[in-house]
Formats: sequence, structure tokens, C-alpha cells
Amino acid sequence: MADKFDVGDVIRMKKPHPCGSYEWEILRVGADFRLKCAGCGHQIMVSRKLVEKNTRQITKKA
Repeated sequence: MADKFDVGDVIRMKKPHPCGSYEWEILRVGADFRLKCAGCGHQIMVSRKLVEKNTRQITKKA
């Protein structure tokens, strides 16, 4: 799953954000990922290792 992430994709994580959404949009890919919550719009930076570990589903951009 390591090379399957692209900017604009939406991923479903293992655990929900405090707002209740499981969906995150990828804004930046590299050693760290910048993710934007689909529910509330909050942006976070997360290490690649954590994203790969906690991703359950990838929805490719159109």
C-alpha cells in the first residue's frame, strides 16, 4: 500500500476524528502526509508510517 497514495485521494482511517468522520483527503504526500478531515476541515500532519498502518480504504480521485 506504500506507493498507492496520491494527492486528492480520500482515505478511510481505522479510528474516527473527534468530529465523527472517518474520511480524510490527502493534501500532501512525502515522509509526512498532510490530511484534511472530510467532516470538519481540520488539517493535520501525520507520519507516513501511521497513515499506512491505519488506512482501511483508499478512494481514488476522479
